[in-house]
Amino acid sequence: MARDANDILREGGEADLREKIDRTRQANGSGREPDLGEWDAGGDTDTIPPRQWLLGNVFCRRFVSSLIAEGGTGKTALRIAQALALATGRNLTEEFVFQRCRVLLVSLEDDRDELRRRVKAAMLHHGISEAEVKDWLFLAAPGGRAGKLMALDAKGQPRVSGLAETLKRTIQRRKIDFVCLDPFVKTHGLTENDNNQMDQVIELLANLAVEMNIAIDVPHHTAKGGANPGNADRGRGASAIKDGARLVYALTTMSQDEAERFGVPLADRRLHIRVDSGKVNITPPAAAAKWFKLVGVPLGNGNYLYPAGDNLQTVEPWRAPETWGGLTDDLVNEILTDIDSGMPDGERYSDAGAATTRAAWKVVQKHATKKTEKQCREIVAAWVKTGLLLKETYHSQVARKDREGLHVDDMKRPGRIA
Repeated sequence: MARDANDILREGGEADLREKIDRTRQANGSGREPDLGEWDAGGDTDTIPPRQWLLGNVFCRRFVSSLIAEGGTGKTALRIAQALALATGRNLTEEFVFQRCRVLLVSLEDDRDELRRRVKAAMLHHGISEAEVKDWLFLAAPGGRAGKLMALDAKGQPRVSGLAETLKRTIQRRKIDFVCLDPFVKTHGLTENDNNQMDQVIELLANLAVEMNIAIDVPHHTAKGGANPGNADRGRGASAIKDGARLVYALTTMSQDEAERFGVPLADRRLHIRVDSGKVNITPPAAAAKWFKLVGVPLGNGNYLYPAGDNLQTVEPWRAPETWGGLTDDLVNEILTDIDSGMPDGERYSDAGAATTRAAWKVVQKHATKKTEKQCREIVAAWVKTGLLLKETYHSQVARKDREGLHVDDMKRPGRIA
């Protein structure tokens, strides 16, 4: 049993107290007084190892990541595709695979068969065989029997619980490099809105990531409210969840404005999802959103009761049509403001094919210099079709007659908050 200085003092004699304490520390396995482990920066001449990125700027060893999204948006489908990219070493999501990894996907929401369906759909769509992921991809759907990482004890105090040790043993046994615990809310039994308690859960995960030299991901649900791309503060519960993770991204469905700008039928817009940097503080945030499309995959598992079988969603990278590439909300609003302001002589811009000096497409090209005339005309035509640009009659002082010119419907501007 460990003995402290008070035990030694009770035995009497202070003359040899230091020697007795040193001997006791050695017997107890400490060997020296506790310290901070500080070092002299002036003598720190060893090469500093680079961060150990695994997939793009999304997953990194020794760090906790998260993907914040509303339920049903596609975050699990995206994480499964990214996990398969790591397990196969293949670029499935247009995010660079730095190294092939052993992956552990832990679903704390779906049962075993549902997780199998989701993973199978992604494998079918991306042409991945079982042999390709054997010994690289491990799945778990433990349900309630696995317990929690942390839970409240009988006195209402947070305590490390059974899932933490089970997870650690599994990582060691399978030599795991990347763990995804989906969703975060199911990993603990603490009070979600308590910053102190949530900080303890994130700290436990961060310490585990460092100790095991792995990347850990905990997808997280958003609070209720309108979508706001890139807003990490939309995550449910205490801010400590977002603050404790280093690589936080936000997933949102394509808005109606975006669908109109990209020429995507409104009926299909919910199949298009965008990922924005929410809080990425170990690497510069992405300059623009990364897009994916949800794709239905028939599993071919029908039987006499359900001949059609199941159809599950996975994701594939999606790029806006070249015509619309690079048109951020800010740039689009600059163009619209220029069109809405009209010309210096009071004339209004026009979408007419025969228009010359009043041609609205020239305004688009002035701001988006790499766009061709054809692309600029397509952009103006789409904005007129969707009602973003309105045709209104005005009296031209130059031509001394009524003409039709373009105005902007400010209620339809991209990025407008209702």
